[in-house]
Amino acid sequence: MENKISVVINTYNAGEHLGECLEAVKDFDEVVVCDMESTDSTVEIAQRYGARVVTFPKAGHKSAEPARTFAIQSATSPWRIEDPDCPAGLYIARLNKAIGQFTRDWSHDYQLRFFVREGTVWPPYVHTFPQVPGRTERAPASYKMLHLADVTMRQWVTKMNDYTDNEVAKKAQRGFGVTALMGRPLWAFLRSFLFQGGFRNGRRGFLQAVQSAMYQQVLISKIMEKELRTKEKTDKG
Repeated sequence: MENKISVVINTYNAGEHLGECLEAVKDFDEVVVCDMESTDSTVEIAQRYGARVVTFPKAGHKSAEPARTFAIQSATSPWRIEDPDCPAGLYIARLNKAIGQFTRDWSHDYQLRFFVREGTVWPPYVHTFPQVPGRTERAPASYKMLHLADVTMRQWVTKMNDYTDNEVAKKAQRGFGVTALMGRPLWAFLRSFLFQGGFRNGRRGFLQAVQSAMYQQVLISKIMEKELRTKEKTDKG
């Protein structure tokens, strides 16, 4: 049976890095760019590289996740593999960039990014993995995706606000309280700086660990705020 693999790329105003990304995947059978109504040169770059462009309405979405299932199902290659016992999905290590340099993550930051099309669904929340109908495995850590995102602290704060807003809807029912507000940021810092080897990246690793802690602090604060406002409305009602 013939092997066919599609590459699906979600975009919104991705003109800065899209050309480099498309150059890296130009030899695959099909490249689909699912764009969320970009206002920069994203679509023109995608068309110049011969990618098939599909559009998902931007609306009020703050991340790509609501468009991911649509993007996956827009591909035409189902990932046909000759071995009938192959996994339905593969986790790939990711090499991240911070303040102008790629940094090492000794946990390898595995992401589920290689999987069958049929039956795969991606939850519409940030920091989720696709739900793949079958067994998944990890590819060797020597294979890495280069994560080109390298935002400034100002850009990161904006992104953090958008992402935490999205996550509130996913986690609001968990009943986080003061213990979580104190413990989750501390754990996020220790996990990033110590257990994932961030200390080996010097000040960049320290800043990344601080960002991880800040993210959790803001997220839990927003969840608690929502609970308090909801309770206030209920009491008044």
